Amino acid sequence: MRGFAIALLLALPGTGALAQGAAPAPAKPEMQENCPGLISQRSPVFRHVALQRDEARLTYVGHSTFLIESPRLVRIGTDYNDYVRPTIVPDIVTMNHAHSTHYTDRPDPGIKHVLRGWAGEEKPARIDIQEKDVRVRNVPTNIRRWDGGGTERHGNSIFIFEIAALCIAHLGHLHHTLNQQQLNEIGRVDVVLVPVDGSYTLDMEGMVEVLKSLKAPLMIPMHYFSSYTLDRFVQRIKQDWDVEISAVPSVVVSKSSLPQKPKLLVLPGH
Repeated sequence: MRGFAIALLLALPGTGALAQGAAPAPAKPEMQENCPGLISQRSPVFRHVALQRDEARLTYVGHSTFLIESPRLVRIGTDYNDYVRPTIVPDIVTMNHAHSTHYTDRPDPGIKHVLRGWAGEEKPARIDIQEKDVRVRNVPTNIRRWDGGGTERHGNSIFIFEIAALCIAHLGHLHHTLNQQQLNEIGRVDVVLVPVDGSYTLDMEGMVEVLKSLKAPLMIPMHYFSSYTLDRFVQRIKQDWDVEISAVPSVVVSKSSLPQKPKLLVLPGH
């Protein structure tokens, strides 16, 4: 693929939307917008490829969940919940508080670090941990209350993963544009994982403003529910940046393989 290596990897038997060993759970309202099906029902099986010291692997599991892997085999599950999970137990999981499709009160006991991106409205969650070759930190943001009751302060976190000289930012359930203090806390970003539904999270033009302020060379959409919602965002992004559609749900990224011009890379999922 142009500009960076796509990993035809992962001897993962597919990415699932169920807690391991659990019966199927009903979809929450946030996930019911013409969902085309879970990626585990469609994705092929890939041969695992070992990562070099300067590489990180990202696999789109679905919804807002990615499996991120480091060269020293630290595995991270983002927005870990009871409905969409990697089939393996990660070493680190991050969560957000907007909806139950972004967190769980029943994380697998085998997870070493369970990082909740909220702590209460009086003071934000502050996270900064190191696990082998991975550093994880957060920048808190506010969210709208689901019941229409105003704003929940510090209910979301942007998680930043520092791996293999890369900074990967997961915007979580972002509901507002970023101020300069938040941008300063985030710092330089190489890869941004961005929710593109345009309604449950930030509206489309607001999200484009966020992406312009972050200036990441590689942007990967998530939280898009349907092909219509994704295509609407892709058509808007084409006004400013290149777009590439991947046939596989995983990509291996390194500093040297980042695109020369900003690019939206679409990984199959929902």
